[in-house]
Amino acid sequence: MSEYTEKDLEQQLKPLSKNGFVAFFQKIWRWWLGVWYNFAEKHPKLSNIIYMVFFFIVFSEGVTIIQFIIMTFLPYAFAGMWSTPFVWPAVALPWQDAAGNALNYAIFNEPVKFLDAAGDTILASTQAQVEAAKAAGYTLQVAGLGNFIAFEIATFLAQCINFPLQRNITYRSHGNPWYQAMWYFIGWVLISIFTNAVWGIINPILMWWNWNEVVIGLLKTVLTGGVSMLIFFFVFMVIFPDNNKVAAKKKAKYEKLVAANAPQEQIDAARAEYELAQYKADLSNAEKEAHAAASQLNSKVMKYFAHVRKMEKAKDVTEEQKQADEAKAKELFEAAAQAIDAKKEKDEAYEAIKEKGAPVQA
Repeated sequence: MSEYTEKDLEQQLKPLSKNGFVAFFQKIWRWWLGVWYNFAEKHPKLSNIIYMVFFFIVFSEGVTIIQFIIMTFLPYAFAGMWSTPFVWPAVALPWQDAAGNALNYAIFNEPVKFLDAAGDTILASTQAQVEAAKAAGYTLQVAGLGNFIAFEIATFLAQCINFPLQRNITYRSHGNPWYQAMWYFIGWVLISIFTNAVWGIINPILMWWNWNEVVIGLLKTVLTGGVSMLIFFFVFMVIFPDNNKVAAKKKAKYEKLVAANAPQEQIDAARAEYELAQYKADLSNAEKEAHAAASQLNSKVMKYFAHVRKMEKAKDVTEEQKQADEAKAKELFEAAAQAIDAKKEKDEAYEAIKEKGAPVQA
C-alpha cells in the first residue's frame, strides 16, 4: 500500500480556473494529455510522427493567419509607394489591361494598380505608364512597391514567430539557435524568391480579372504560404535534425575511426562530437519523458478523484457494487501514487542532465 495520502494527490493537480467555462476546457485538455501520453508510451515512433506533423501544421497555419491579418492593414503604412512599380524582370505576357498596357511575368511582380472611370483595372509596370494613368485621372489602388514591402515585412514577422515555435515545441531542438536561425533565414529568402516567381504568373491574371484586393491578398497568402509550408517541412528536418539520429551517426563515425586506427587527433575530435550529440539527445529525451510523466500523473489523479466523486453521488448501491467501487478506487489510487514516483524519477533525471551540462569541447 502506498504511503501517499489523498492530500498528496490533490497537490499534484494545478488549480483549475475559477471561471467555469475555462475550467471545463482545462479538464478536457488534461484528460487528453493523459490519453495522448499513454498512446505515445505504447507507440513511440507513430506518436512522434503525429506530434511533429500536427504542431508543424498548426503553427504554420497560425502564422499564415497572422500574416494575412498584417497584410490587410500594413500596406496602408506604405501608401506613398503605391505609385512606384516594382516589376523585375519584366517579361511581357499575351494579355493586356483596359488601357492596352501589357501584363508582365516577373519574379518580383508588383505593378501599380489603377481603376479607370468604368471600374476596369489598369496596371502600370513602368513609371511612364504610371504618369499616363495619373494624367488620365485614374484612381490609385493598393499595389506597387508599397504593397511588396508590406508583404515581405508580414512574412518576415510571421517567420520570427514560426521559428521559435517550431524549434522549441515541434522539433524540441537543442542545437545552436543562432546557427539554426541563420539557415532558417537563408531558407526563407530562397523560398520567398521561389514563391514570388510562382505568384508572378498568378498576380497579373487576377489583376486583369479585376479581383478584389482583399481576395487577392488572401489567395497570395494561402498559395505562397502553402508552398512555403511544404518546403519548410523538409528544411526543418535538416536544420532541426532528430537528436537521437545525429548521436547515432556521430557514434558510428567515432567507432569507425577507432576501428581503422585513425590518427588520435581525428579520434578525439570525433569522440568530442559524439559526446556533445549524445548529451543533446539525452537532454531532449529526458525533457520529453518528464513532460509525459507529468501529464500521465495529472490524468491518473483526475481519474481517481472522478471515481471518488462518482461513488459519493451514487444512490441505492448494492453491497457488491460498493465493494467493486472501493476496489476500483484503491486501484486508481495506487496508479496515481506510482505516477507520482515516476514523475519524481523523470524530473530528477532531467535536472541531473541539465546540471551536468554539455561536455566541454577542446
